[in-house]
Amino acid sequence: MAKSVYIHIPFCKNICSYCDFCKFLYNEKWVGAYLTGLNNEIKDRYMDDEIKTIYIGGGTPSALSIPELRRLFKIISVFKTEALEEFTFECNLSDITKELLVLLKYYQVNRLSIGIESFNDKKLAFMERSALFTEAKEKIKLCHEYGFTNINVDLMYAIPGEKLKDLKKDIDLFLKLDITHISTYSLIIEEHTKINNNEEQYIQEELDYEMFQLIIKKLKKFKHYEVSNFALPGYESKHNLVYWNNEEYYGFGLGAAGYIDDIRYQNTKNLKEYLLGNYVAEKEILGKKEKMDYEIMLGLRKIEGINLAKFKEKYNCDLEEVYNIKPLLQNKDLIKKKGYLFINPSKIYVMNEILIKII
Repeated sequence: MAKSVYIHIPFCKNICSYCDFCKFLYNEKWVGAYLTGLNNEIKDRYMDDEIKTIYIGGGTPSALSIPELRRLFKIISVFKTEALEEFTFECNLSDITKELLVLLKYYQVNRLSIGIESFNDKKLAFMERSALFTEAKEKIKLCHEYGFTNINVDLMYAIPGEKLKDLKKDIDLFLKLDITHISTYSLIIEEHTKINNNEEQYIQEELDYEMFQLIIKKLKKFKHYEVSNFALPGYESKHNLVYWNNEEYYGFGLGAAGYIDDIRYQNTKNLKEYLLGNYVAEKEILGKKEKMDYEIMLGLRKIEGINLAKFKEKYNCDLEEVYNIKPLLQNKDLIKKKGYLFINPSKIYVMNEILIKII
C-alpha cells in the first residue's frame, strides 16, 4: 500500500514571534550538515514503499539556496514515485522566483503552500512577518505562468488587538488571490515562543468564535472540508487527508512526526543528536483501541466525518459498540447521516470538548 512522506526543513530567514515549530535561522554550514543527516535518515529508514504524497515543510524550505534545493531533491529521488499524486512545497512570498519555480517543476512539485498569514500591517508587525497584497498577486500570477495552479495560502487570525473588521478586510483581499485552497489558523500562544515570553494574552473567546463564523461565511465559494481548511472542489489537500484519515506516513527530518507499522513516532529536535543518527525521540506502539481513538480524534476533524462502513472494515467492529456516543447523538453534538458520523456543524468550534467526551 502506497504511503506518504513529510520532510522537515528547519531553516528560516526570519523567526516569527508565534512559531513553535522546530527551526533555526538559516546558516549555510548547518544546512550542509543537516542535508547529510537527512540523507542518512532516509537511507536508514525508508523501506522502498510506493509514495503517494510528499510534503516538504518547515521552517521555510524556500529559505534554502537553489544548489541546496537541488541537493535536497537528489536525496529524495530514492523514493518510488510512480504512484505520486501530490507533491507540496512550502514557501514564502519573497522567495518565489522564476528560478525556484523552474526547479520545483523539474522535480515534480505540483502544489505550493504559501505562508502569507495577513496583509494587515499591525498583525504582521505582531507576527514579525511581512506581506504585501500587490506582491502576493504578482507572485501568484508568476506561479500560474509556470504551471502551478494548485496553490494554498495560510491565513492567521485572533491576533491580540485584531477586530472583526480587520479580519473581514484580510479575507476580502485573500479572496482576490487566484488560489485553490486556504488554511486558517486561530493564534495559539505556545511555550518557547517570543509572544509567550512577552506574556501576550488571547483575545476574548466570544470574538474568536465570531471570527471563526465570519471565515466560514466569507469563504462560501470554497468547500469547508476540515475544521481549519477550505478548498475549491477537487483541490482538498491529499497529503493532509492522509493524517485525518489515520493512514500511515513517514516523517523525515528534525522534529518530524510519523506513523509507520502501528508505531507513532516523533523525531528529536536536537540537531546534534540528529546528526549523530539518533533520529527518534519518542515512540508510541498502538494497539487496536489506540488506533481507533486516533481514528475518532482525526476523522472528526473532517466536516464529512467518519465513514462508518470503512471504520467497521478497518477494525472489524462497529464504532457504536466501542464508544458510547448515544448521549452525544441525542443532544446533537454528533450527527449520523448517510453512513457517516460527524460533528454538528454548529458545534465544530467546541470540537475538542466533544472529542474528550467520546474518548
